[in-house]
Amino acid sequence: MGKMIGVYDFCGHYEWTFDWLEKLGGHDLVRAYWDEAIRQDSQRHAEALIMAGGFDGMEEYWGHTLGEEGGEWEVTKTEAVFRIDMHHCPSKGFLLRNGLEQYPDYCDHCMGWIGPLMREAGFVVDHEHNHCGQCWWEMRRATDESPSPAPGAVSGAADARLQAGWKTADTRMDCYTRANDPDDKRRVSGPHGSPAGE
Repeated sequence: MGKMIGVYDFCGHYEWTFDWLEKLGGHDLVRAYWDEAIRQDSQRHAEALIMAGGFDGMEEYWGHTLGEEGGEWEVTKTEAVFRIDMHHCPSKGFLLRNGLEQYPDYCDHCMGWIGPLMREAGFVVDHEHNHCGQCWWEMRRATDESPSPAPGAVSGAADARLQAGWKTADTRMDCYTRANDPDDKRRVSGPHGSPAGE
């Protein structure tokens, strides 16, 4: 009888797969994998919940999924926004602890499936990740043109940007603003991971 790999070991294989696909068929093949294999296949239940329930569906999906994965996070839901503050991502944390880095930005796979799903459901995403297992997400309706609020305005002290280790001299920040595409990111370097001057 064969053995199944554990969830954390899976993260190493997952990350290796992104690199293998990139070498095999380039970035377009990796993007297709994120959208087709993740969003349209393994995360069909997320799509069903979010398409039907909007913010309530997001709360049901991530409330269950994040609990299963472990890690440390906070979820905040208002009438205007659904927010996730990830303080310690279990999968990125596993890669960091074990020195596994094949693909240039493992974290991009989240936007690779969440972004297209949110577009289909009528939402846009503001998101930053620091490549150290910390990130934040704000999903709001595409018709809501209000800018993402300052650190702490939505989730208070739980805001990932206010956590220890969020921004150091060595931290690379990637930022998405009103995005739905994994390639719509920019590198940022100002305080709290916000672009200098903003």
